[in-house]
Amino acid sequence: MCRNIKTLFNFEPPATEDEIHASALQFVRKLSGFNKPSQVNEVAFERAVAEVSEAARKLLTSLHTHAPARDREVEAEKAKERSRLRFGS
Repeated sequence: MCRNIKTLFNFEPPATEDEIHASALQFVRKLSGFNKPSQVNEVAFERAVAEVSEAARKLLTSLHTHAPARDREVEAEKAKERSRLRFGS
């Protein structure tokens, strides 16, 4: 899985439309192999991003958990610490 695609479920506040779109864009880029599609492929690429965004939105709104919501700032700090341990300061 692409490391740039972040977990969006069970956060407080919930994922924004921008976060869902960014995740969908990364997913379509990974599948297609295009960072920026050619003009010929642009319509198909943008349609795929919109469809993946919609599917992600439906998924996120239909999932349920009993676990407490995660705090974005705490999770960001954990990620920074993992990166520091992995790559050094």
